[in-house]
Amino acid sequence: MLAPHHLQTLRTVLATGSYAGAAAELRYTPSAVSQQMSALERATGLVLFERSAHSVRPTPHAELLAERGAEVLAMLAGLDREVAAIARGEAGRLRIGSFPTASARLLPGALATLRRQRPGVEIEVDEGELDELLPRLLAGELDLAVAYRYDTAPAGWPARLVETPLLREPLSLLLPAGHRLAGAGPLRLAALAGERWVAPLAGSPGALNLDRLAARAGFAPRISFRSNDYSVVRGLVAAGLGVALVPGLGISDTEGVLVTPLAGRPPRRAVSALHRAAAPNGLIAAALAAIGATSSTLG
Repeated sequence: MLAPHHLQTLRTVLATGSYAGAAAELRYTPSAVSQQMSALERATGLVLFERSAHSVRPTPHAELLAERGAEVLAMLAGLDREVAAIARGEAGRLRIGSFPTASARLLPGALATLRRQRPGVEIEVDEGELDELLPRLLAGELDLAVAYRYDTAPAGWPARLVETPLLREPLSLLLPAGHRLAGAGPLRLAALAGERWVAPLAGSPGALNLDRLAARAGFAPRISFRSNDYSVVRGLVAAGLGVALVPGLGISDTEGVLVTPLAGRPPRRAVSALHRAAAPNGLIAAALAAIGATSSTLG
């Protein structure tokens, strides 16, 4: 295989007209230049110089190899610059996984900031639930994942992952605007024991959270509708079809929906960014800074 530094030495020999001239420019000894050219001849199987007692003369093969070698060296130099930019986090690709409410509320501003700061960066976002994102993160298909866990159902992250806390969002009740308890102020969950509920999908962390909180309050929630899409949840509540317990990122102004805090110390959902401890992507630190800055405005 051709060695790039041998090609560079060949070009310098041709440019200076001698081994001695190349040695002076490259800060080698003439002997080292001679050895490199002999090694290049062995690697190529070509005679590159006609040698006499007091001089060397390049052959046409040397001229051709130097010309083609210039293209290769330019490509390698470009690759060096690109790799260095990736290592500095100024270029490359960042693959992020996120759950829906973070994709809607947390990532847009953060990724817009990151794009302005690093215009050479290619950003990809895939959306999914935790049981979909974590295996892909561990397999190296994602560089970063935005994840959550409830106080009532804490998730343990694999040891290979590094967690960066982003925010802790309180859970609030959503009531139809005409509900009998509308305007009553902070409510205890037990006050809604007889209500119909709009709940997260069965088996999800959100559903487990509601079941455990209700059990602590002394009842089992009567579920009428299930959805992990909080816009659907808000629509069902606005239509008077049930009440819901929703984390902060899932709340937005919706006509016909009253947001009511829970009495006492409200349960919370912790949102974090996860990445592999051995992840080599230099963009992760910049992404964490941008997402962290955005989350601080929401927490």
